[in-house]
Amino acid sequence: MLPTRHDDLKEMLDTNKDSLKLEAMKRIVAMIARGKNASDLFPAVVKNVACKNIEVKKLVYVYLVRYAEEQQDLALLSISTFQRGLKDPNQLIRASALRVLSSIRVPIIVPIMMLAIKEAASDMSPYVRKTAAHAIPKLYSLDSDQKDQLIEVIEKLLADKTTLVAGSVVMAFEEVCPERIDLIHKNYRKLCNLLIDVEEWGQVVIISMLTRYARTQFLSPTQNESLLEENPEKAFYGSEEDEAKGTGPEAAAPVALPARKPYVMDPDHRLLLRNTKPLLQSRSAAVVMAVAQLYFHLAPKAEVGVIAKALVRLLRSHSEVQYVVLQNVATMSIKRRGMFEPYLKSFYIRSTDPTQIKILKLEVLTNLANETNIPTVLREFQTYIRSMDKDFVAATIQAIGRCATNIGRVRDTCLNGLVQLLSNRDELVVAESVVVIKKLLQMQPAQHGEIIKHLAKLTDNIQVPMARASILWLIGEYCEHIPKIAPDVLRKMAKSFTAEEDIVKLQVINLAAKLYLTNSKQTKLLTQYVLSLAKYDQNYDIRDRARFTRQLIVPSEQGGALSRHAKKLFLAPKPAPVLESSFKDRDHFQLGSLSHLLNAKATGYQELPDWPEEAPDPSVRNVEVPEWTKCSNREKRKEKEKPFYSDSEGESGPTESADSEPESESESESKSSSESGSEESSSESDEDQDEDEEKGRGSKSEQSEEEGEKRKKRKKMPAEHGEGSSSDEGSDSSSSSSESEMTSESAEEQAEPASWRKKTPPSSKSVPAAKEVSLLDLEDYTTPSAQPVSPPAVVSTSLATDLEGLTLTDSSLVPSLLSPVPGVERQELLHRVAGEGLAVDYAFSRQPFPGDPHMVSVHIYFSNNSETPIKGLHVGTPKLPAGISIQEFPEIESLAPGESATAIMGINFCDSTQAANFQLCTQTRQFYVSIQPPVGELMAPVFLSENEFKKEQGKLTGMNEITEKLMLPDSCRSDHIVVQKVTATANLGRVPCGTSDEYRFAGRTLTSRSLVLLTLDTQPAGAAQVIVNSEKMVIGTMLVKDVIQALTQ
Repeated sequence: MLPTRHDDLKEMLDTNKDSLKLEAMKRIVAMIARGKNASDLFPAVVKNVACKNIEVKKLVYVYLVRYAEEQQDLALLSISTFQRGLKDPNQLIRASALRVLSSIRVPIIVPIMMLAIKEAASDMSPYVRKTAAHAIPKLYSLDSDQKDQLIEVIEKLLADKTTLVAGSVVMAFEEVCPERIDLIHKNYRKLCNLLIDVEEWGQVVIISMLTRYARTQFLSPTQNESLLEENPEKAFYGSEEDEAKGTGPEAAAPVALPARKPYVMDPDHRLLLRNTKPLLQSRSAAVVMAVAQLYFHLAPKAEVGVIAKALVRLLRSHSEVQYVVLQNVATMSIKRRGMFEPYLKSFYIRSTDPTQIKILKLEVLTNLANETNIPTVLREFQTYIRSMDKDFVAATIQAIGRCATNIGRVRDTCLNGLVQLLSNRDELVVAESVVVIKKLLQMQPAQHGEIIKHLAKLTDNIQVPMARASILWLIGEYCEHIPKIAPDVLRKMAKSFTAEEDIVKLQVINLAAKLYLTNSKQTKLLTQYVLSLAKYDQNYDIRDRARFTRQLIVPSEQGGALSRHAKKLFLAPKPAPVLESSFKDRDHFQLGSLSHLLNAKATGYQELPDWPEEAPDPSVRNVEVPEWTKCSNREKRKEKEKPFYSDSEGESGPTESADSEPESESESESKSSSESGSEESSSESDEDQDEDEEKGRGSKSEQSEEEGEKRKKRKKMPAEHGEGSSSDEGSDSSSSSSESEMTSESAEEQAEPASWRKKTPPSSKSVPAAKEVSLLDLEDYTTPSAQPVSPPAVVSTSLATDLEGLTLTDSSLVPSLLSPVPGVERQELLHRVAGEGLAVDYAFSRQPFPGDPHMVSVHIYFSNNSETPIKGLHVGTPKLPAGISIQEFPEIESLAPGESATAIMGINFCDSTQAANFQLCTQTRQFYVSIQPPVGELMAPVFLSENEFKKEQGKLTGMNEITEKLMLPDSCRSDHIVVQKVTATANLGRVPCGTSDEYRFAGRTLTSRSLVLLTLDTQPAGAAQVIVNSEKMVIGTMLVKDVIQALTQ
């Protein structure tokens, strides 16, 4: 029958029908699953590797992985097919081919595997790159000589910016070269920032690796705990800490308090702690456990407490998860008892808990017991003793003994309770109580003679060997306290000596020797009788003990020197036993590891390094800015002659002013992101320092600028004048880029072209200089869509130098030369009625936020419509969704009636349109407000040439491309209107294009720096097509809808 069935399967595999092939493969895989041999079908199956049906191909791969090692010769025949599969346009097939190729354990194809892995590591698809990372450990286990080449591939993949690859490549790093910490330096900040978006198992691997990395690169936060001042609730200015941390002389000069703060946490250390904290809310128990161990090993004592609540939450999970969590909690609770004390009741034992869970909870309860909660804990223990689970009862009695040892105040109470248990009907309870009482009595034997007498009477009833041995040891050790009872106990034990267990016999010999030395008149004959019985016992330990004791205690003519010191040997004072937790020394293993669970070093375990004495150089984690991204003013001036380049530079002007675009791109994982959104004040310190330096450099230009602008300001109203002057300070840090730009501003304003001023709409006549309005005076400007040409107020300072000498007569150039249109008008944040006279509006300025390019810059406009001053206006502690962070504005001390004020705050929306909810607080009230960004404000313009645009667009196809068709109304057919509406909707830069019926725009998302490419193809009849290419598919979909809505209105 079997050959016939196989012939039938071969026929089905040879047909041209995919359905028959699929059925045959299903039957073959089912045979393999049942343990039957299907190796003779190998040639027939291999032929179908080239089948176009994906389902058939997957099953063929499953079969080949199973039999490739057994049928090495035949497997080698299919190698060429897999190599073809590696070039397939479908990413799933490329990945499957690599997976099967790496699963063929044939040493001869190692070079082919290596080549395939190297090619896959450069694949456009992150899924294929992830598969390449999975293949690295497989190849390493097959041929460890390839380590050097594999490390090169790992180094390349570690630089990958996609979350799909991160976890897999770190796993490969841990398997192949965990000692090469230098590979992590440049990628440390990126891994910290990607962590929140990596899949769960990747998060576990990365967190474990970063824990070891941090122990080698940062100083211990507990080395100077008393002086550590990491205050997360500090106000915005935080002068003492900020300026102590500042690197520049200007920042450090005002306050010099180095002696107060010998330990300052490295910003990268803080970045790791901050980015892992949200993962404590993960649904995966493994991720929560990984973060908990990271905090336990790396965080200051004051911050470790946050993990307790998350670990207690895991105790509601399955018993297997509870077991692992409780093992770790038991270890933590020895060193950090206070962390779990508020959750004491969470460790109370349920009758349904398995025995091993009960014993671990007992361990934790014992560790947490202190003088305050001991009455509660002992009441719990009393109920546990009535349990039917004997092992659990024994553990409870031992726990009572440990509580008595650790807390002297309750020692007598515990001892009396244990003595009462001696009358228990259950022999196991009595036996365990005797063992524990013995240990407790050793601490204060003189005070407890009555208890020893009581125990002596139990020798007739207790049959458990360990308990009998403990009683005999106690009577022998303290025989002087009970001189009348001890000899009688020895008499009874001599009578039953031959029937006793070995452990009891040894203690009977000890008792006889001690009584012979202290009371030889009554016990001499009994001792000789016991020693004679022991001399002929079957157990050689007992025989040896009897001979040794006889020679030691019975004097003889040939007696050695030792016999004269027999009393000192047998009756020497013995130290009281210390009842310790079995988890006391387990913390030298990394928590959450298999080695910690087993309390033994497991294969592949990486030791947790000790903290360094001195901090290694932190600059190794800085990422250098590529030279080609740094564009000097001279190069910018040359580009004035190229209209397309000027156009697109104009589109992306404010974002790239002060060369912040390249810096944000390369250093997003370095200085900026490591300090953004921090609850500490480390980020503000850099901000203050930058402002100080820039103000120092540009002071001369500001003086000349102010003189030129004073005349223009005279016509403004007082409130507007206040806002204008406040905008001076706010715009300095973001607009002023370099010395040359600053010094050219005053001359530029005086030489402003007449045509420029003529084109300014009436509504913006009161707007002063370009620099003045670029940040804060957007309120003077009514609606951009109503004006054919946008006002000059939105031209940034860095762009102003490039515009010098250009004319604006060509209408097609106007939209491109202007900064991204401020399409988002002021929106109401707090109505004056709800705010009791305080009205608050906000607007997205599209300027780079100083200090952190990942944040969206939001201008907040306050006006006091009440009759009393509003004092202490600030942002309360925000409760934000995971990933979103806020950089608060400095506190506004007082706002007089009728007065207005403006502030800038930064919000990192983490590339999502999720609302940022926070509180606006005054001295007397709190107002809950919310800012939800349009999708177009989550990006910044980027400059690309036409070729670069096409190249990047080619990489973002398939699922990363969203296409929608629309019909343009007659009012939206001119170049100017189209460009204006698109740039008003989304903060994108115009890209040069050779055809007049196509518009291209490019930008990057602020947080992840993912490219967003928008193309608009128009037809003469008004039909058009919008195409958005982006890795962020959700952003792409929403952007298409917003652009279509803007164009069709």
